[in-house]
Amino acid sequence: METIGQRIARLRLASGYTQKELAQKIGKGQKLISDFERGRFTPSPDLTVHLAQALGITTDELLGVRQAKKQQANPSKKLIRRMKELETLPPAQQKFILRTIDTLIKATAQK
Repeated sequence: METIGQRIARLRLASGYTQKELAQKIGKGQKLISDFERGRFTPSPDLTVHLAQALGITTDELLGVRQAKKQQANPSKKLIRRMKELETLPPAQQKFILRTIDTLIKATAQK
């Protein structure tokens, strides 16, 4: 059976967050997230709520009462965050990056 720490780690990775990024979202330090994931500490009820909100899930999903929704149908949150960052770049840089991505995809498809 999956522990809450293992669940936090799995859901964090599925959301595309590093431990540091998740910690920042809940206003805590990265070491605390590491301690949760390693089973050294269990989040308090308040932190459980904040973690669930940061991960975009319900507390039931975080606690394992209800299974988390499959995220495979949606683009990864990490990819979405990067695309938002890409949109802040000047148009010439965006074009360069998109051409690079297209080239890599094309090269991978030919293999």
